[in-house]
Amino acid sequence: MNSKSNEFQRFFKDATGHQPYPYQERLALSDNFPEVIEVPTGLGKTDAIILGWLWRRRFDPRDNVRASTPRRLIFCLPMRVLVEQTRDKVEKWLENLNILGNNSESDLDRISVTVLMGGEDKQNWDLYPERDAIIIGTQDMLLSRALNRGYGMSRYRWPTHFGLLNNDCLWVMDEIQLMGKGLSTTIQLQAFRNNIGTIDALPAQSVWMSATLNKDWLRTVDFDPQRDIDTILELEQEDRDLPAANKRINAIKILKKAENDSKNPSALAKEIISQHQAGTRTLVVVNTVKRATELYDKIEKENPDAGLVLIHSRFRPPDRKRVVQSLLDEPGEAGTIIVSTQVIEAGVDVSAKVLFTELAPWSSLVQRFGRCNRYGEHDVAGIYWIDVPINDSAPYDKEELQNSLQILEKFDGVSVGPANLPNKVEGFTHKQIIRKKEIFELFDTTPDLTGSDIDISRYIRDSNDLDFLVFWRNIDKTRISEESLPRRNELCSAPIGDKKITFKNRRGWIWDHIDGRWKVITIDDVYPRVTVMLDYEEGGYTKDKGWDAKSKKSVPVIPQEENDLKSFYSDNYISEGDWKSVAEHTDEVCREMGSILKKIELDDVFSESLIEGTRWHDAGKAHNSFQAMIKEEALINFSAPPAAKAPKDAWKSYTGLKKLSDDGRRKFFRHELASGILALLNNRSDLASYLAAAHHGKVRGSIRSMPDEFMPLDKNRRFARGVWDGDVVPSTDIGGGIMMPETEIDLSYMDLGEGKNGPSWSARVLNLRDSPEIGPFRLAYLEALMKASDERASRGGK
Repeated sequence: MNSKSNEFQRFFKDATGHQPYPYQERLALSDNFPEVIEVPTGLGKTDAIILGWLWRRRFDPRDNVRASTPRRLIFCLPMRVLVEQTRDKVEKWLENLNILGNNSESDLDRISVTVLMGGEDKQNWDLYPERDAIIIGTQDMLLSRALNRGYGMSRYRWPTHFGLLNNDCLWVMDEIQLMGKGLSTTIQLQAFRNNIGTIDALPAQSVWMSATLNKDWLRTVDFDPQRDIDTILELEQEDRDLPAANKRINAIKILKKAENDSKNPSALAKEIISQHQAGTRTLVVVNTVKRATELYDKIEKENPDAGLVLIHSRFRPPDRKRVVQSLLDEPGEAGTIIVSTQVIEAGVDVSAKVLFTELAPWSSLVQRFGRCNRYGEHDVAGIYWIDVPINDSAPYDKEELQNSLQILEKFDGVSVGPANLPNKVEGFTHKQIIRKKEIFELFDTTPDLTGSDIDISRYIRDSNDLDFLVFWRNIDKTRISEESLPRRNELCSAPIGDKKITFKNRRGWIWDHIDGRWKVITIDDVYPRVTVMLDYEEGGYTKDKGWDAKSKKSVPVIPQEENDLKSFYSDNYISEGDWKSVAEHTDEVCREMGSILKKIELDDVFSESLIEGTRWHDAGKAHNSFQAMIKEEALINFSAPPAAKAPKDAWKSYTGLKKLSDDGRRKFFRHELASGILALLNNRSDLASYLAAAHHGKVRGSIRSMPDEFMPLDKNRRFARGVWDGDVVPSTDIGGGIMMPETEIDLSYMDLGEGKNGPSWSARVLNLRDSPEIGPFRLAYLEALMKASDERASRGGK
């Protein structure tokens, strides 16, 4: 045993309290990450990859290994229920190692842990692209962000997450047999990163994990496992020979068919209670939320002595936390009966003495069997499989269940512990494949003329597993404009199939990102991952059963801290702060950019473009329409106009701006559009000019006017987003010893084709996006650095 091995073992034990398995050590000490990890349930795949990444990033004595290990570990779970449990485990490890940090500038040398679950929470992980971080989330939240259409977040932050989640990160997909279409998308995304390119020194890698895995699952039109997979990490004999592993692998779990099936939940409930043993857990896994809730009700009606827990994917976070804790708590004297959907298959470290499971695909059954006598702690445990009518196979295919049935019938009355299970893995059909052309199309986040976006839901989950998000407030209809955006802990997932019954007799509201107001929805407004606000008196949820569209009981409102988070096209909250001139603020942003670039290795052309784009990013604030947003009596006392920042009470109200104002304010005015045009007109590069314009995520791939935008009296005069052709921006000090000369805005860049100034804005952006040296992933990453620098300076480094 060499010194490096000894050091890793001490590190692992310090984190977890126990020694690593040999395969966990092999992962950490190898030259490269494996692309595939296939290890039986209960033997520490999560520990292996997360602590392996941490060792390689921070503690490995090899300089080249530390430098080549991505800064961000992205841990992608197929189910949302147990995201917080994974976070708690990871944070405990980091606490034990004394390197747990938070998302602030004060502890950049520590590791931050972030959960991505939707909602507007001040986590700020994306403000520190140079720090090491672990990001944990579901495939919905993570893959939607990786496709530039982030669910449950402001659309104007989409490009930031798109850039950060496709560069300088290690993606880890856990329990891939549960991912459905999302698996196909993770494979394709890695193929695109390989082919299109990411920041050269900051590559993105992927690892796929499961107890039951067929390498051919990873074969797509753009990804060839024979070519693109170098290493599959599996158990070796030295792992199996360890007493702890041997006990788990050879655990006895006798399989029998349940006497009752899902067609008779009352009889099934009685059978479950009769098989339950006092002082132990009984776990019941069914395939749909509807059947889980129905069976829970039948068991509850029988009034068993045992504690009763229902767990599925449609609880609000505080209730989910309570339910998960009940699941994990040691059973009392009477024991615990847990009714669950397939959410139990991924990421939960729990063991039952008795397991009932509905018929499911073989890979899912193996995961469920792994939750029975998981540690070999019982001499004998029992598993009962519940037959499912072949016409009621959803969410699975009939063929998958028939294949499982043939295997189960051969194991009647014998153990289905890991050592006895056949090495049989069903095939995987890629039903919806995203292609390179669509990735390029998704780069542009400008909605179409109807306000709609490209629908990515078909690349995230199977169609029978699509949800929208709901939260409840005590709504005063006369003051609805004061309601803030939801926090993560308020949100509950609801099946898209429930939208008709949900809104048949209920009124709901969604946030209009253009007008910055809540608007009443129609059925057509409800699509996968849209966020809807309901009044608490409308019902739709109970704390013990979660989402229930038919419930009319009032829903307890989750108290919130004072929260004025809102996001819309013309908001200026980011410009609120102490008085700062354009030069002062720009110098601060340049310092933040310099701080980031000291820690992130970029090519000279990218670094120079970022510095140049930063210098010009707020030049447009010298435009009269921006200065007109500040109250005259406040601005006149500012000693160094034009102002880039002003206190909150110095700003005029945006609300009520219904027509062109005499003071120069214009609806939808975007200073960063003026900044990008000014940069081009002053001979800055296309890349620097784009970065200057894109730093708020609102001016990117195209320049066009907005609905209801104020028009110039001259109908032949071009206009877009509050900027008019021929506007004159005065000579302005933009810091760094640079004086921008007086410049007349030329909006011919919004025309198609070549103009007097060369290619149009759209053509220039497309050239950047399509350039082999830049491409969509690198370009969005540079945008993320711009946005981080600006926001950090605006927040005073907080």
